[in-house]
Amino acid sequence: MSEELLIRHCAPTLASIKTGSLFNCRYESQEAMLESIRSMNRRLCKKGLRFLPLQYREGLGLIYAYRPSKLCQDLSHEAAHRLLDSCGYCCQNPNRCLVHLKKRLAAQAAFPHEIGLFLGYPPEDVEGFMQQKKAKCTGYWKVYGDVAAAQRTFERYKKCTRLYLEQWKKGNALEKLTVAL
Repeated sequence: MSEELLIRHCAPTLASIKTGSLFNCRYESQEAMLESIRSMNRRLCKKGLRFLPLQYREGLGLIYAYRPSKLCQDLSHEAAHRLLDSCGYCCQNPNRCLVHLKKRLAAQAAFPHEIGLFLGYPPEDVEGFMQQKKAKCTGYWKVYGDVAAAQRTFERYKKCTRLYLEQWKKGNALEKLTVAL
């Protein structure tokens, strides 16, 4: 798993302005992928960042990079709790929620719609997506609620990714770029 791949897909999570990010990573063996994830966890867990393989499929690992403290906060939101409860999650424990998410990913071909809650998307937008409403705009996710706030967030994510890539290309280490919580 390359540092450039992490920065391209996870910069806002590395910067702690986003709860979590998902990305696919090619692997030659599942054990090699797991060792790469263990290595990243050793390097960045002291900064409050975790990596978790959610799925393996056809030579690709779906990796979840996330901030456990932010995830706990996001999942405790009343609207998020209600949505997750309706999908069979045990909302009292974020780790159990992650186990349930992995099971749901394994059981269906498409992403479970509630996955947006694990990425820090607003619950009202996740709910609108689940109800298949007409989106007001689309960026990093489909927006059904506050368009102006979402567009500001989209711009922050784009700027963060651009700046992180620039800093990494100048030789700044991933550990230095990752904000500690």
